[in-house]
Amino acid sequence: MVAQAREQWGTRAGFILAAVGSAIGLGNIWRFPDTAFKAGGGSFLVPYIIALLTAAIPLLIMEYAIGHKNRASPPLAFRRVSRSLQPIGWWQTAICVVIACYYATIIAWAIRYVFFALDQSWSGAPDTATFFTEFVGVEAAGETPSLVPGVAVPAILVWIATLVILGLGIRKGIEIASKIFIPLLIVVFGCLVVWSLTLEGAVDGLNAFFTPDWSRLFDTNVWLLVYGQLFFSLSVGFGIMVTYASYLRRRADLSGPALVAGFANSSFEILAGIGVFAALGFMAASQGTTVEQVVADGVGLAFFSFPTIISELPFGSVGNGLFGVLFFGSLVIAGFTSLVSIVQVVISTVQDRLGTGRWFTVAVVGVPMAVVSVGLFASTQGLNFLDVADHYINHYGIAAAAFVSLVIVAVLLRKLPQLRDHLNRYSSIKVGWWWFITLGVLTPIGLGAVLIHSLIGEFQNPYGEGEYSNAFLFWSGWVVAIGAFVFGIVMSLIPWRNADRIETESISKEGSA
Repeated sequence: MVAQAREQWGTRAGFILAAVGSAIGLGNIWRFPDTAFKAGGGSFLVPYIIALLTAAIPLLIMEYAIGHKNRASPPLAFRRVSRSLQPIGWWQTAICVVIACYYATIIAWAIRYVFFALDQSWSGAPDTATFFTEFVGVEAAGETPSLVPGVAVPAILVWIATLVILGLGIRKGIEIASKIFIPLLIVVFGCLVVWSLTLEGAVDGLNAFFTPDWSRLFDTNVWLLVYGQLFFSLSVGFGIMVTYASYLRRRADLSGPALVAGFANSSFEILAGIGVFAALGFMAASQGTTVEQVVADGVGLAFFSFPTIISELPFGSVGNGLFGVLFFGSLVIAGFTSLVSIVQVVISTVQDRLGTGRWFTVAVVGVPMAVVSVGLFASTQGLNFLDVADHYINHYGIAAAAFVSLVIVAVLLRKLPQLRDHLNRYSSIKVGWWWFITLGVLTPIGLGAVLIHSLIGEFQNPYGEGEYSNAFLFWSGWVVAIGAFVFGIVMSLIPWRNADRIETESISKEGSA
């Protein structure tokens, strides 16, 4: 097998925008505002900033260093750190496969709602029952699934666009798309936020969002929520940043872009909180109730609350429709850039393992993923599968993979000095003792606490208890999460005899670039 010359980002700005695009996803718009509100409002920002500086950004820098130093996808990059780490890379790749398959479906929902927003034709009243029965077509968990055309068609279009961009490569595909979509997302969502602030009741919404509950500052659960939000929103723990950093030029700044991506992600989350709660304040005022009573989380916030808000806006049919297009268009853009980064991890991994070309790999890997995604998650059982798989793969996949990789790299193998030397050789902002303390002590303790607390709660109160059967939770949840881990171990046991010479051959082809 002939080693392929590794692709590279065309510009530093292109890499940063791609990293920001991966970090800013659906969870920034609908998960952060609700999490912050329920965990103390303004006081939530104190542990959030502390965790950002002492855990999330240091871990992000570590993943940049691993990817850039070893110039490979997660399995090969971790293998070059230590052969004992190769299962983690395959584990993270499997996690990306699962997430990509259901993530595309949520983007498909948002695409449909962009068109619904034009005339507020929300398939009936914008409530929970309508969304479940008329739009998604969900049936009781365990029933035989059938395809829902209204979801399947936009999902297919999402996959076609994703695979085309990935087929065009790092420079001509992902980088160009990021340069277009990320500025567009900022402009579109910025307009939405400014518009939201003009609504009657917006101040009440912002007061509800920012009013601090200082008693929550010492609540362990709040700190656990903070760590979970940051790790998931920054795309650490499932191979994306390792992969993206592997395409940087040899002499590329690492710590600087990591800080830019980290602060850009957090700034967008706070901006999302302002826009969402200004709109929720209007909804509460128009219904004569309080903000606390109209707050919904996750899917409910995007697909129940906002259609109601849009339908009640005082801007007329055209203005209301434009407001809806801005909101759901933001969801589409944010979700799409994240989906591209998630699938790229899988593409890069297969290319490293088989030495195949990009378009061939995209077809061989992407088409089966698209078929599974549409067939499973765009069906009448899709929302059930999505709900359970998302919960388990996030709680016991991403966080667990990040924790295991950190403990082995930083604590057991003591590889941080080597990574620090590599970082400081090229980075404008040097890392030192603070990096060792955060990654060697603070982050393992914090992330370990998240996992322990989550597992204890899971066994005490199983997710979806009463809504899903134990069998459905087992096959759609635990088997998916544990299966990703088992996949990592099995793949690492398959001999990879040419792995140690790929880098040398690749470097010789790259020359001095």
